[in-house]
Amino acid sequence: MYGKMHSACLYGIEGVMIGVEVDLANGLPQTSIIGLPDSAVREAVERVRAAVKNCGYSYPQQRVTINLAPADLRKEGSAFDLAIALGILTTSGQLVMPEAENMLLIGELALDGSLRPVNGVLSMVEAARRAGFKAVLVPPGNAAEAVLITGISVYTAGHLRDLPQPGQPEAPEMVGKKADVRPASGSQPGGLPFPVTVSEEGASQKRPPVLALTLEHLKYLPESKSPAGMIMREEQLMQEDYSDVIGQNHVKRALTIAAAGMHNIILIGPPGTGKTMLIKRLPGILPRLSDTESLEVTKIFSASGKLKDASGGLLRSRPFRSPHHTISAAGLIGGGGVPKPGEVSLAHRGILFLDELPEFSRSVLEVLRQPLEDGVVTISRARASFTFPARFLLACSMNPCMCGFLGAGNPHQRCTCSPAKIAQYRAKISGPLLDRMDMQVVVPRPKDWDRTAPALSTAQMRTEVLCAQAVQAERYKHLPISWNSELSGAALRRYASLGAEGGELLNHILESLGLSMRAHDRIIKLARTIADLEGQADIGSAHLAEAVQYRNLDRQVMAEEEV
Repeated sequence: MYGKMHSACLYGIEGVMIGVEVDLANGLPQTSIIGLPDSAVREAVERVRAAVKNCGYSYPQQRVTINLAPADLRKEGSAFDLAIALGILTTSGQLVMPEAENMLLIGELALDGSLRPVNGVLSMVEAARRAGFKAVLVPPGNAAEAVLITGISVYTAGHLRDLPQPGQPEAPEMVGKKADVRPASGSQPGGLPFPVTVSEEGASQKRPPVLALTLEHLKYLPESKSPAGMIMREEQLMQEDYSDVIGQNHVKRALTIAAAGMHNIILIGPPGTGKTMLIKRLPGILPRLSDTESLEVTKIFSASGKLKDASGGLLRSRPFRSPHHTISAAGLIGGGGVPKPGEVSLAHRGILFLDELPEFSRSVLEVLRQPLEDGVVTISRARASFTFPARFLLACSMNPCMCGFLGAGNPHQRCTCSPAKIAQYRAKISGPLLDRMDMQVVVPRPKDWDRTAPALSTAQMRTEVLCAQAVQAERYKHLPISWNSELSGAALRRYASLGAEGGELLNHILESLGLSMRAHDRIIKLARTIADLEGQADIGSAHLAEAVQYRNLDRQVMAEEEV
């Protein structure tokens, strides 16, 4: 006796369809799961056995072989429990699911038969839709997440007891006929995704009935009716406002430029000058995620088990991640026996904030170099290689020296660090990593403490950013990029070309400061964003000059070498 159900698992952050094949044969009662299962999958045998018995069904007293196909792909997690249980019940003749190949089954079983939510349902349902499945059955805890994907019917059952139970007779008029069943919840999905029949043997009085699992036993969840075809979450902007920060208008200008082009930025200054306050208000001036970006980000959080409430729809606010400086390289970049997304992937399309940058281990910081260039993270293991998206704005803050008061300009707080200690402190940040910072801005101690003076607000800065982002969206509408910081190669030469005067000026600056070719390209991209903020189609000398003046640490290093 052979039966097959369909389930899914995660491969990185993407869903992969898995065929759950069940074979019953004569022999000593035992159950084997094959197809590279991990511990959680192997333990499904005991969960399914207890759930089946506690719900009034019979567990086969035969040799049960369960194959998870494809067999060469490592399977992990508890999402296969429901498919295994229904596969055993249908193969043993206790349930009938005609055309079961059209429904995806996802869910973990408790010992009493109740269904528990699992991680990564969003990616699994999206993969099922691409594979041509018509319906998906998920636990109630994953229902809000599953309905975010359109084009596939979503059903939910909270317990195996929600399915037909032994001893429940079928209606005589349904025997041997197709059932055109509407969901019991009252919603109208427009028809069944597959025909359901009741076997005539099930109606015989000589043996227990064979129960038909139809969609009337399941709760149907209607699709989103939003114009974009997806439920959207409009979260409130952060309560903090840039008007709370006294002065520092030049830093606010730098942050506006960084947000307008998604450029990396580092703030350097004495303690208490507002570096952390300024960066933590940065999400408030960034535009909302687009539909494509929103789905990408939500899938990452779903696969990581961090999508706590999907009832509001897809995530629309850009992520803001601020890990502690004790984080490991695996925690930052991702890793594990079966790699999971790290902080750089959780910050995808948003902001990764590293406060007190020199306090992070240098080996941890060095792993940022590749994702800052490529926008992805590739983690290789013996069995497979996983690629996670990691295109983010890196925002950092640091003190100028170990004591923090170098250049503070306060006679009561003088720097006590020797030149050797200052060099040792700054050496924690390697040259290649610093070279990838588009903007290096000094944040001095405020001199004017007048809170009544007018200050730039979040609304004003956000308006400028949105205008510049709209210009970029129109410019790059036929390209797979969205921001000036993503320009490279021929696209950089085409959309950020410099005139003869600008090229000569930049070459002179590069020779004077000894900057790399990477810095050369990053200065041009930064100047392109400044021109967009000014509403200029061409990059002028003033835009280049402003972009160069944000390379503060490069100028300081050059001055120290000359001394």
